[in-house]
Amino acid sequence: QVQLVESGGGLVQAGGSLTLSCAAPRSILSINVMGWYRQAPVETRDLVATFTRGGMTNYADSVKGRFTISGDKDKNMVYLQMNAMKPEDTAVYYCNARGTNYYGTFVDAWGQGTQVTVSS
Repeated sequence: QVQLVESGGGLVQAGGSLTLSCAAPRSILSINVMGWYRQAPVETRDLVATFTRGGMTNYADSVKGRFTISGDKDKNMVYLQMNAMKPEDTAVYYCNARGTNYYGTFVDAWGQGTQVTVSS
């Protein structure tokens, strides 16, 4: 319905850190939840972390204690700080935002994805 813009992907060594950013357009006036998903080659797209309007967070078991999701309401952005990265984290990471626009239409928006590669 509307495309988000992700940035921050790249190459990092195992044990290193990387931070992803995602910007949601102002056309999404009321965002209920934003999050990150990832998809490795020939794998399904799986949830990494979500961040609700009320400040609740949810993480995949594989990233708990290593990744941190946060948001900036004023800038309409969401971030994913990834620490102690593992080769298994290698994937295309997608930002997601769900809410309603000015017309009251439900919005389920996705970015095109940003590649994250973790070397051994």
